[in-house]
Amino acid sequence: MKHPPQASGLTRGLPFLIPDDWTPEQAQAVFEVLDDLRERIWEHYALPLQELYQRQRMPDEANPPPPGDPAEPF
Repeated sequence: MKHPPQASGLTRGLPFLIPDDWTPEQAQAVFEVLDDLRERIWEHYALPLQELYQRQRMPDEANPPPPGDPAEPF
C-alpha cells in the first residue's frame, strides 16, 4: 500500500494513522494541542527556524541554475 506524500518530505517510515471515528470535539481538541505545540516551538526556536528556512530557499552556490533557466526571473 502506497501512502500519500508527507509535508515533511519523508518517503519512508511508519504510517501515522488517525482514527476515522473521532467526534468533532475530539478532532478539535487534537488540533488545538498541535496548534499550541507549534506555537511553543515557534516561540522558542523562531530565529533558528527563520535562518534555516532562509538557507533552504537560497540557491545552492555549488550548483547554480543553468543560464536561461526558467527558475531565474532575469
